[in-house]
Amino acid sequence: MENNLIQFATTLLVTLRDVLPILILIVGFQLLVLRQPIPRLSRVVVGVVYVIVGLALFLVGLDMALFPLGQTMAAQLSDPQFLTGIENAAPVSSWQSYYWIYIFAALIGFATTIAEPSLMAVAIKAHEVSAGTIDKLGLRIAVAIGVAVGIALGTFRIVHGSPLYLYILAGYVIVIVQTIFAPKKIIALAYDSGGVTTSTVTVPIVAALGLGLSEAVPGRDPALDGFGLIAFASLFPIISVMAYAQQAAWSSRRRSKKGSKEDRNAV
Repeated sequence: MENNLIQFATTLLVTLRDVLPILILIVGFQLLVLRQPIPRLSRVVVGVVYVIVGLALFLVGLDMALFPLGQTMAAQLSDPQFLTGIENAAPVSSWQSYYWIYIFAALIGFATTIAEPSLMAVAIKAHEVSAGTIDKLGLRIAVAIGVAVGIALGTFRIVHGSPLYLYILAGYVIVIVQTIFAPKKIIALAYDSGGVTTSTVTVPIVAALGLGLSEAVPGRDPALDGFGLIAFASLFPIISVMAYAQQAAWSSRRRSKKGSKEDRNAV
Protein backbone atom coordinates (compact mmCIF):
# COMPACT_ATOMS: atom_id res chain seq x y z
CA MET A 1 0.00 0.00 0.00
CA GLU A 2 2.78 2.39 0.92
CA ASN A 3 4.58 1.70 -2.35
CA ASN A 4 1.39 2.45 -4.26
CA LEU A 5 0.99 5.79 -2.46
CA ILE A 6 4.61 6.69 -3.20
CA GLN A 7 4.13 5.75 -6.85
CA PHE A 8 0.97 7.85 -7.06
CA ALA A 9 2.63 10.86 -5.39
CA THR A 10 5.59 10.64 -7.78
CA THR A 11 3.32 10.31 -10.80
CA LEU A 12 1.21 13.24 -9.58
CA LEU A 13 4.26 15.49 -9.40
CA VAL A 14 5.42 14.40 -12.87
CA THR A 15 1.92 15.02 -14.26
CA LEU A 16 1.81 18.48 -12.66
CA ARG A 17 5.18 19.28 -14.23
CA ASP A 18 3.93 18.19 -17.66
CA VAL A 19 0.62 20.07 -17.43
CA LEU A 20 2.09 23.26 -15.99
CA PRO A 21 3.42 24.67 -19.32
CA ILE A 22 -0.04 24.24 -20.86
CA LEU A 23 -1.65 26.12 -17.97
CA ILE A 24 0.92 28.91 -18.18
CA LEU A 25 0.35 29.27 -21.92
CA ILE A 26 -3.45 29.40 -21.66
CA VAL A 27 -3.53 31.74 -18.66
CA GLY A 28 -0.85 33.95 -20.19
CA PHE A 29 -2.78 34.37 -23.45
CA GLN A 30 -6.02 35.00 -21.57
CA LEU A 31 -4.58 37.68 -19.28
CA LEU A 32 -1.76 39.24 -21.32
CA VAL A 33 -2.90 38.91 -24.96
CA LEU A 34 -6.69 38.84 -24.78
CA ARG A 35 -6.67 40.88 -21.54
CA GLN A 36 -9.84 39.24 -20.33
CA PRO A 37 -10.56 37.66 -16.95
CA ILE A 38 -10.85 33.90 -16.83
CA PRO A 39 -14.58 33.06 -16.92
CA ARG A 40 -15.92 30.87 -14.11
CA LEU A 41 -12.51 30.80 -12.44
CA SER A 42 -13.54 28.53 -9.57
CA ARG A 43 -14.93 25.89 -11.93
CA VAL A 44 -11.81 26.10 -14.10
CA VAL A 45 -9.55 25.57 -11.08
CA VAL A 46 -11.59 22.57 -9.91
CA GLY A 47 -11.55 21.15 -13.43
CA VAL A 48 -7.78 21.51 -13.70
CA VAL A 49 -7.35 19.70 -10.39
CA TYR A 50 -9.60 16.90 -11.62
CA VAL A 51 -7.57 16.63 -14.84
CA ILE A 52 -4.22 16.44 -13.05
CA VAL A 53 -5.39 13.91 -10.46
CA GLY A 54 -7.21 11.89 -13.12
CA LEU A 55 -4.16 11.77 -15.38
CA ALA A 56 -1.98 10.67 -12.47
CA LEU A 57 -4.42 7.89 -11.53
CA PHE A 58 -4.66 6.83 -15.17
CA LEU A 59 -0.86 6.62 -15.54
CA VAL A 60 -0.56 4.60 -12.34
CA GLY A 61 -3.31 2.32 -13.64
CA LEU A 62 -1.37 1.81 -16.87
CA ASP A 63 1.71 0.65 -15.00
CA MET A 64 -0.24 -1.55 -12.59
CA ALA A 65 -2.84 -3.09 -14.91
CA LEU A 66 -3.11 -2.29 -18.61
CA PHE A 67 0.52 -2.69 -19.69
CA PRO A 68 1.05 -5.96 -17.73
CA LEU A 69 -2.34 -7.26 -18.88
CA GLY A 70 -1.61 -6.69 -22.57
CA GLN A 71 1.80 -8.32 -22.35
CA THR A 72 0.46 -11.23 -20.30
CA MET A 73 -2.34 -11.93 -22.80
CA ALA A 74 0.10 -11.81 -25.71
CA ALA A 75 2.50 -14.17 -23.93
CA GLN A 76 -0.24 -16.65 -23.02
CA LEU A 77 -1.86 -16.69 -26.46
CA SER A 78 1.52 -17.23 -28.15
CA ASP A 79 2.75 -19.86 -25.69
CA PRO A 80 3.86 -23.01 -27.62
CA GLN A 81 1.95 -25.25 -25.22
CA PHE A 82 -1.27 -23.30 -25.89
CA LEU A 83 -0.70 -23.29 -29.65
CA THR A 84 0.16 -26.97 -29.98
CA GLY A 85 -1.49 -28.54 -26.95
CA ILE A 86 1.83 -30.29 -26.16
CA GLU A 87 3.78 -29.73 -22.95
CA ASN A 88 7.32 -28.39 -23.36
CA ALA A 89 6.68 -27.83 -27.07
CA ALA A 90 9.26 -26.02 -29.17
CA PRO A 91 8.57 -22.40 -30.17
CA VAL A 92 6.12 -22.15 -33.07
CA SER A 93 7.11 -20.09 -36.10
CA SER A 94 4.18 -20.81 -38.45
CA TRP A 95 1.90 -17.76 -38.72
CA GLN A 96 -1.19 -19.97 -39.21
CA SER A 97 -0.89 -21.25 -35.64
CA TYR A 98 -1.42 -17.81 -34.11
CA TYR A 99 -5.04 -17.37 -35.17
CA TRP A 100 -6.16 -16.79 -31.56
CA ILE A 101 -3.82 -13.80 -31.43
CA TYR A 102 -5.48 -12.32 -34.53
CA ILE A 103 -8.97 -12.89 -33.08
CA PHE A 104 -7.99 -11.40 -29.72
CA ALA A 105 -6.34 -8.40 -31.40
CA ALA A 106 -9.45 -7.69 -33.49
CA LEU A 107 -11.78 -7.99 -30.50
CA ILE A 108 -9.64 -5.89 -28.17
CA GLY A 109 -9.23 -3.26 -30.89
CA PHE A 110 -12.99 -3.08 -31.42
CA ALA A 111 -13.79 -2.97 -27.69
CA THR A 112 -11.22 -0.34 -26.73
CA THR A 113 -12.22 1.90 -29.64
CA ILE A 114 -15.91 1.78 -28.75
CA ALA A 115 -14.92 2.86 -25.22
CA GLU A 116 -12.54 5.60 -26.43
CA PRO A 117 -13.63 8.97 -24.90
CA SER A 118 -12.09 11.03 -27.71
CA LEU A 119 -14.05 9.08 -30.32
CA MET A 120 -17.26 9.65 -28.35
CA ALA A 121 -16.55 13.39 -28.37
CA VAL A 122 -15.94 13.44 -32.14
CA ALA A 123 -19.08 11.37 -32.80
CA ILE A 124 -21.22 13.71 -30.70
CA LYS A 125 -19.90 16.82 -32.48
CA ALA A 126 -20.26 15.20 -35.90
CA HIS A 127 -23.87 14.34 -35.07
CA GLU A 128 -24.54 17.93 -33.96
CA VAL A 129 -22.99 19.75 -36.93
CA SER A 130 -24.57 17.36 -39.45
CA ALA A 131 -28.06 17.99 -38.02
CA GLY A 132 -28.35 14.31 -37.13
CA THR A 133 -27.44 12.87 -40.52
CA ILE A 134 -24.25 11.30 -39.10
CA ASP A 135 -25.26 8.64 -36.62
CA LYS A 136 -23.15 8.66 -33.45
CA LEU A 137 -23.20 4.90 -32.91
CA GLY A 138 -22.75 4.18 -36.62
CA LEU A 139 -19.63 6.34 -36.77
CA ARG A 140 -18.18 4.71 -33.66
CA ILE A 141 -18.84 1.22 -35.02
CA ALA A 142 -17.28 2.11 -38.39
CA VAL A 143 -14.14 3.41 -36.65
CA ALA A 144 -14.02 0.39 -34.32
CA ILE A 145 -14.24 -2.03 -37.25
CA GLY A 146 -11.34 -0.22 -38.91
CA VAL A 147 -9.24 -0.47 -35.74
CA ALA A 148 -10.14 -4.15 -35.32
CA VAL A 149 -9.05 -4.99 -38.87
CA GLY A 150 -5.92 -2.86 -38.57
CA ILE A 151 -4.70 -4.33 -35.29
CA ALA A 152 -5.43 -7.89 -36.43
CA LEU A 153 -3.40 -7.23 -39.58
CA GLY A 154 -0.68 -5.60 -37.48
CA THR A 155 -0.36 -8.66 -35.26
CA PHE A 156 -0.18 -10.81 -38.38
CA ARG A 157 2.69 -8.62 -39.59
CA ILE A 158 4.56 -9.12 -36.31
CA VAL A 159 4.12 -12.91 -36.45
CA HIS A 160 4.91 -13.15 -40.15
CA GLY A 161 7.84 -10.75 -39.95
CA SER A 162 7.00 -8.82 -43.12
CA PRO A 163 8.09 -5.17 -43.47
CA LEU A 164 5.84 -2.54 -41.91
CA TYR A 165 6.22 -0.01 -44.73
CA LEU A 166 4.58 -2.30 -47.30
CA TYR A 167 1.33 -2.35 -45.32
CA ILE A 168 1.41 1.38 -44.67
CA LEU A 169 2.08 2.20 -48.34
CA ALA A 170 -0.70 -0.10 -49.51
CA GLY A 171 -3.08 1.35 -46.94
CA TYR A 172 -2.45 4.96 -47.95
CA VAL A 173 -2.84 4.09 -51.63
CA ILE A 174 -6.33 2.84 -50.73
CA VAL A 175 -6.95 6.02 -48.72
CA ILE A 176 -5.91 8.22 -51.67
CA VAL A 177 -8.21 6.36 -54.05
CA GLN A 178 -11.08 6.53 -51.56
CA THR A 179 -10.49 10.24 -51.01
CA ILE A 180 -11.09 10.85 -54.73
CA PHE A 181 -14.45 9.05 -54.77
CA ALA A 182 -15.77 9.45 -51.21
CA PRO A 183 -18.42 12.08 -50.34
CA LYS A 184 -16.56 15.34 -49.70
CA LYS A 185 -18.33 16.03 -46.41
CA ILE A 186 -16.99 12.85 -44.83
CA ILE A 187 -13.30 13.09 -45.83
CA ALA A 188 -12.12 15.42 -43.06
CA LEU A 189 -14.14 13.49 -40.47
CA ALA A 190 -12.63 10.21 -41.69
CA TYR A 191 -9.11 11.56 -41.31
CA ASP A 192 -9.88 12.86 -37.81
CA SER A 193 -11.44 9.52 -36.90
CA GLY A 194 -8.09 7.89 -37.57
CA GLY A 195 -6.40 10.26 -35.16
CA VAL A 196 -8.79 9.93 -32.22
CA THR A 197 -8.21 6.18 -32.01
CA THR A 198 -4.66 6.75 -30.76
CA SER A 199 -5.79 7.96 -27.36
CA THR A 200 -6.12 7.03 -23.71
CA VAL A 201 -7.79 3.61 -23.87
CA THR A 202 -6.55 2.09 -27.12
CA VAL A 203 -2.86 3.00 -27.10
CA PRO A 204 -1.76 1.39 -23.80
CA ILE A 205 -3.31 -2.02 -24.47
CA VAL A 206 -2.33 -2.10 -28.15
CA ALA A 207 1.26 -1.05 -27.43
CA ALA A 208 1.57 -3.66 -24.69
CA LEU A 209 0.09 -6.30 -26.99
CA GLY A 210 2.61 -5.53 -29.74
CA LEU A 211 5.58 -5.59 -27.37
CA GLY A 212 4.43 -8.77 -25.63
CA LEU A 213 3.81 -10.54 -28.93
CA SER A 214 7.18 -9.57 -30.39
CA GLU A 215 8.89 -10.89 -27.26
CA ALA A 216 7.02 -14.22 -27.48
CA VAL A 217 7.34 -14.98 -31.20
CA PRO A 218 10.69 -16.57 -32.14
CA GLY A 219 13.01 -14.37 -34.17
CA ARG A 220 11.24 -11.07 -33.42
CA ASP A 221 12.91 -8.04 -31.86
CA PRO A 222 10.64 -5.88 -29.65
CA ALA A 223 12.53 -2.73 -30.66
CA LEU A 224 12.01 -3.45 -34.37
CA ASP A 225 8.78 -5.45 -34.49
CA GLY A 226 6.99 -4.52 -31.25
CA PHE A 227 5.89 -1.10 -32.44
CA GLY A 228 3.74 -0.22 -35.44
CA LEU A 229 0.33 -1.41 -34.25
CA ILE A 230 -0.66 2.16 -33.46
CA ALA A 231 -0.01 3.08 -37.11
CA PHE A 232 -2.48 0.38 -38.17
CA ALA A 233 -4.97 1.66 -35.59
CA SER A 234 -4.71 5.15 -37.12
CA LEU A 235 -4.77 4.16 -40.79
CA PHE A 236 -7.57 1.63 -41.11
CA PRO A 237 -10.32 3.72 -39.46
CA ILE A 238 -9.85 6.27 -42.26
CA ILE A 239 -10.53 3.50 -44.76
CA SER A 240 -13.51 2.10 -42.85
CA VAL A 241 -15.20 5.48 -42.29
CA MET A 242 -14.89 6.48 -45.95
CA ALA A 243 -16.10 3.03 -46.97
CA TYR A 244 -19.08 3.47 -44.60
CA ALA A 245 -19.87 6.85 -46.21
CA GLN A 246 -19.46 5.47 -49.72
CA GLN A 247 -21.77 2.56 -48.96
CA ALA A 248 -24.37 4.93 -47.46
CA ALA A 249 -24.18 7.23 -50.50
CA TRP A 250 -24.49 4.27 -52.87
CA SER A 251 -27.52 2.93 -50.98
CA SER A 252 -29.12 6.39 -51.05
CA ARG A 253 -28.62 6.72 -54.81
CA ARG A 254 -29.99 3.23 -55.34
CA ARG A 255 -33.12 4.00 -53.31
CA SER A 256 -33.59 7.27 -55.23
CA LYS A 257 -33.31 5.51 -58.60
CA LYS A 258 -35.67 2.77 -57.44
CA GLY A 259 -38.21 5.36 -56.25
CA SER A 260 -38.01 7.30 -59.53
CA LYS A 261 -38.51 4.11 -61.51
CA GLU A 262 -41.56 3.16 -59.43
CA ASP A 263 -43.02 6.65 -59.94
CA ARG A 264 -42.59 6.41 -63.71
CA ASN A 265 -44.21 2.96 -63.76
CA ALA A 266 -47.13 4.27 -61.73
CA VAL A 267 -47.69 7.05 -64.25
